[in-house]
Amino acid sequence: MTDGLMVVPAPKAGSQRVSSWSLLLHNRLAAIGLCLLGMLVLVALLAPILPLPDPNATAPAERLRPVLSEGHLLGTDELGRDILSRLIWGSRVSMTVGFSATLVAAVIGSAIGLVSGYAGGRTDNLMMRGIDMLMAFPYILLALAIVAVLGPGLMNALYAIAVVNIPFFARNVRGVTLALSHAEFVDAARLSGKGHVSILATEILPNVLPVIVITMSTTAGWMILETAGLSFLGLGAQPPQADLGSMLGEGRAQLFTAPHVSVVPGVMIFLIVISLNVLGDGIRDVLDPRLRSGALLRPGPRTAVDPARARPPSGKPDAVLDVQGLETGFTRNGHYSAAVKDVSLHLQPGECLGLIGESGSGKSVTALSVMGLVNSPPGIIRNGAIYLHGEDVLAMPETKLIACRGSRVAYIFQDPLTTLHPMHPIGRQVEEAIAAHQRLDRRSLQERSIALLERVGIPEAGKRARHFPHQLSGGQRQRVGIAMALANDPDVIIADEPTTALDVTVQAQILDLLRDLQKERGMALLFITHDFGVVAEICDRVAVMKDGAVVETGETRAVLANPQHDYTKRLIACVPEIGQGKTFLGRVSVLFRPENRA
Repeated sequence: MTDGLMVVPAPKAGSQRVSSWSLLLHNRLAAIGLCLLGMLVLVALLAPILPLPDPNATAPAERLRPVLSEGHLLGTDELGRDILSRLIWGSRVSMTVGFSATLVAAVIGSAIGLVSGYAGGRTDNLMMRGIDMLMAFPYILLALAIVAVLGPGLMNALYAIAVVNIPFFARNVRGVTLALSHAEFVDAARLSGKGHVSILATEILPNVLPVIVITMSTTAGWMILETAGLSFLGLGAQPPQADLGSMLGEGRAQLFTAPHVSVVPGVMIFLIVISLNVLGDGIRDVLDPRLRSGALLRPGPRTAVDPARARPPSGKPDAVLDVQGLETGFTRNGHYSAAVKDVSLHLQPGECLGLIGESGSGKSVTALSVMGLVNSPPGIIRNGAIYLHGEDVLAMPETKLIACRGSRVAYIFQDPLTTLHPMHPIGRQVEEAIAAHQRLDRRSLQERSIALLERVGIPEAGKRARHFPHQLSGGQRQRVGIAMALANDPDVIIADEPTTALDVTVQAQILDLLRDLQKERGMALLFITHDFGVVAEICDRVAVMKDGAVVETGETRAVLANPQHDYTKRLIACVPEIGQGKTFLGRVSVLFRPENRA
């Protein structure tokens, strides 16, 4: 961080897909866990062919030899047995039992969770009550009870550990499956004629798999510990067979005279468990496409900026907002792709600029870049400058940039239902927008928030202020978003397709409201849309975007009357006119033929 500026290295260009193996190795902790666990498993598998002494051969004359003794690298135990040999053979036994129990619990528990969550109703109730009965007992006591009934021994310990861990898999998988079973893509699979088994195997299981993997990675470590605990109590491996738990139990009597006898198997248990946990986290990230792309990483407070960015001077020093040569992109799997390239825009005080283009053309990324709202990771601003009253926003300290959000530049989002907090009344949310930049007492905040709600056309604003977002219509929620944007009298308002989800009548009301507020308060308005009909009604100038670049700018009337770029002509052609009928459809089909889309 330099003067509040987030510094990141410039990512590599390209769009080549990175393999899952490369992603796993790119995660340092997961790679360390994989290497460590791989070495431990390899040594355990090679135990029969390694030049090791008999792990069960006693030599009383050699008892309790220290670490690094001649012929005994890790010393000997109370019966003179070689600790290194017993450690390798014991690790082999403990990992075999732990991994086997994990696999059994994962298969049975996941199957119960999938069927229960998908079937629902009486089947779900019956299966979950059985799981609840198992979870009502402390799992270690339940394992002890099962081994006590079946008798001591490794196989019985395996059964006991698997049974007590089935509820963990069943509960986790059932919760995810219950949510997925009502998802739209599952309903579509049912409508397509797929059977229940096919839906579970092809639609739900791939989405549940990351949960199963991370549960297995965590549970495998616990199962190895539980195996060790049962053996420690004499209910697992029976003498002379060694596992890590029995070695701990045998060494506790020598804890003060020869601590290495119990410390060595304890360290081995720690290494196995920690390697399993960090490897499981890495595998989960690889299996979940949202995690591997960085989409679920916690974003920073501002968009990352390449320290080597080109910084062109302001093209319009008198403009309230001037964007010059902006390039914003995203890093995916270690590779960079630009979403916005060399975009230059400017807004004069009191002016409305329409930013128009089809979905995916880069309109929202351009607007979000103005106040550093593109999530990082994975977003990054590679080049360009954004000037607010002549001051470069990208060079602002973080605290100053955050202070500018809402006070100097405000944002009206496309879907207010997802941006408004569902658990707070709308009045309180407007009050929070005011309180973020103004020091007012509680009564003044309430009065100002109600006045703003009244100004944007909310009927009975005092009463409505106590309502929650879900109690309002789409148009009323959008008016609340506009009230929050106006809360601190900003110089610039960015409206990101604020009328897209509204019907025609409400769209007209929202557009009239924005136009009246702009004239009343003298604000600059950046209006993002894909509809030239809206642009013609409200905007003074228009900038047309295609594939992340501005292809045409000019006065709205001039562009509508005489568009220069073919893409602009096609967008204008999409606006129907009364009385055209088949002529309109024929003209649009010609313009959008492949040979005319270059």
